[in-house]
Amino acid sequence: MENEFEIPSGAKDRIVYIRPIELNDLPEEVQEQAMDAKDLVAVHNSDGEQLALVDGRRLAFILAREHDFEPVSIH
Repeated sequence: MENEFEIPSGAKDRIVYIRPIELNDLPEEVQEQAMDAKDLVAVHNSDGEQLALVDGRRLAFILAREHDFEPVSIH
């Protein structure tokens, strides 16, 4: 089923993307701070800018919603 759908003005700015991230992909100083993290997840805006780095997908979704963002999971 294909229907055209127009995203309401400003809605795109309220979407954030949640994706897993490997500890080795982070700068060394961040790796040192995140050593106890078991499930690192990055939160990005629609421009690809990283907004947050948290331990756990669930926490990422909670954080996004608390700030009035609509989280979308990407792999």
